[in-house]
Amino acid sequence: MPGHWLIPDDVSRRTDGDTPQRSADGGTRALLVGIATGEDDAHLDELERLAETDGVAVVGRMVQNRDRPDPATYLGSGKVNDLATMVAERGAGLVIADGDLSPAQVRNLEDRLGARVVDRTALILDIFAQHARSSEGKAQVELAQLAYQLPRLRGQGTELSRVGGGRVAGGAGIGVRGPGEQRLETERRHLRRRMTLLRRQVKETGLRRERTRSRRRRNHVPSVALTGYTNAGKSALLNRLTGADVLVEDALFATLDPTVRRTRTAEGQEYTLTDTVGFVRHLPHQLVDAFRSTLEEVVDADLVLHVVDASAADAMAQVTTVRGVLYEIGARDHTELLALNKIDVAPLEWVDALRSAYPTAVPVSALTGAGIEDLRAAIDETLNRR
Repeated sequence: MPGHWLIPDDVSRRTDGDTPQRSADGGTRALLVGIATGEDDAHLDELERLAETDGVAVVGRMVQNRDRPDPATYLGSGKVNDLATMVAERGAGLVIADGDLSPAQVRNLEDRLGARVVDRTALILDIFAQHARSSEGKAQVELAQLAYQLPRLRGQGTELSRVGGGRVAGGAGIGVRGPGEQRLETERRHLRRRMTLLRRQVKETGLRRERTRSRRRRNHVPSVALTGYTNAGKSALLNRLTGADVLVEDALFATLDPTVRRTRTAEGQEYTLTDTVGFVRHLPHQLVDAFRSTLEEVVDADLVLHVVDASAADAMAQVTTVRGVLYEIGARDHTELLALNKIDVAPLEWVDALRSAYPTAVPVSALTGAGIEDLRAAIDETLNRR
């Protein structure tokens, strides 16, 4: 079963044996670190939101300006010394890197910092694990977790990578395989078997989903897939368009399981509207692979309704990110309609800039209902063209 697997009380610990440093509200205290090539640290704002979604209290951040991460310590030796000082001064029990870390980098950083170290991918996987509700979602998340863990087993402690023991015959290598390596290989085999079982389970669920889509196609019911950046308001827009009562939270990755509802266009044409998982910058490839059967709801849709958070300062960058994931899953040639959501709170000049950049986009507010009828009409027109 997936769960809160990276930052629980018994895992988020200082390597010197002390208990993890906690904030006043009980959350783990964490520092954020990132690499920037002459840019500011705005890219860490999203990482901070991810950390807060995972129940972590961010107490500071550090950015290193360099062309590429240091292969040994990610930040470079000198900057790691500064980070160690900050960890001690701010009582941080966790360090989160805004990038992928190799097992060696994690090991080196933890040795130098005396704190637990995780990367962006691990953090996102942990959030997904907390939000998975259905058996399908749990299986997909666990599959992604295991795909992440498998190549990192050797970095989880010397008890899994110890070799030796017994006599070594001259040149034959007999006796080199000690109990540590045997345990490591046993663990790897266990993970691979579990992954095979989960892939079969996810595939069977995907086949059932495909049969459902086939019935809709036979009945000539068009399909519209809601997609977009996480927390753009897709579930709220689904509720507004269909009268559904899907859970809406002001949180990242609140929706993992696809929700399908039937509704009608402004002209009375019936169609299905599917709410799907939100995307994020550098979405881990393990998640894309594991959720591929779910994302096929987007691939097979007649129309992709791309929901954009017009109140986000980096809305255009978010559009680029979402389109990149759509390209990756094979939906790059789909008909797309942009809905500029949250116009009730977005600065007017931001909405105007987005409308200039995307002339066919429809400004709406899922919260107040503003622009919803215009969106219905745009959906109707687009489906009729299809």
